[in-house]
Amino acid sequence: MIVMFFLAIIVVLYVWEVRFFVVYVIKKYRGDKSARIFAGRLISLIHVVALVGIGCMLYGFLVEPYWIEVNTYHIETDKLSQGSFRVVHISDLHCDPKRRAENTLVELVNGLDPDIIVFTGDCVNSSDGVAVFKDTVTKLRARQAKLAVEGNWDIGYVGDTDLFGGTGFKLLDNDIVTFEDEGETLYISGLSCKNPRGYRGLLEGIPERDFSIFLYHYSDFIEDMDDLNVDIYLCGHTHGGQVALPFYGALITLSKFGKKYESGMYEVGDTTLYVNRGVGMEGGSVPRVRFLSRPEIAVFEISGKKVLSK
Repeated sequence: MIVMFFLAIIVVLYVWEVRFFVVYVIKKYRGDKSARIFAGRLISLIHVVALVGIGCMLYGFLVEPYWIEVNTYHIETDKLSQGSFRVVHISDLHCDPKRRAENTLVELVNGLDPDIIVFTGDCVNSSDGVAVFKDTVTKLRARQAKLAVEGNWDIGYVGDTDLFGGTGFKLLDNDIVTFEDEGETLYISGLSCKNPRGYRGLLEGIPERDFSIFLYHYSDFIEDMDDLNVDIYLCGHTHGGQVALPFYGALITLSKFGKKYESGMYEVGDTTLYVNRGVGMEGGSVPRVRFLSRPEIAVFEISGKKVLSK
């Protein structure tokens, strides 16, 4: 309802503006001296709002989609005493044939010197974007591993395409991998969107004493994890709405939770949920625009409470 109301206001505003300028031009053409652009405070205010709206649209198309934000979080845990891990989380690249922020993404991620890179799905908008996607993720560098899970676009639109072969990424589908530092273990598990019922069987075997990260494209399982060992749940999908409003946030999330977990970090029981805004933009006929929902890279510095840095 709020989205429709917002769109209706925009439509009415610009229909009125077009009508006003058509009438103004006609009057000027006829020599009518009453024709004025700024005919009173209200009309002047409407013109200003319309100009600001055009500026916002230009910003949403030309600036924000290329302006990647790096968000760093320090996670201290009793499950580690000496070991530490730097995990970089990216999501929702949605690559098209035209490059946008991909080169910047590579530069930023590699500059972070990650131990592990994790990607939570939605690689491309169509098969035409596969070459850009594979070239981008191949260039990403991690000291220990690059891990990925599939998103809904990967399965629904390019399900027969090998998206990760030759990129150095290991695709997780009901899989667990482990990493060690200073004799301490980090578990990372991942599940594909095509296997949504498998998460419980996947996670039940992870020891309570070890730190555990779960990768899935959606936030769907976050409220059903009280009895499972998941310290951090990483996902994407929402794009932070891709278009957001001040004081309101995301207009649309396409999440089963609506706006409850639209983007960022949430503490849900004993699990930290992180919903990444992603890097790319929704495919199909949707305009390639971001507004107040910058593309992002999330960095998790995970260590014991006595370990300050690697």
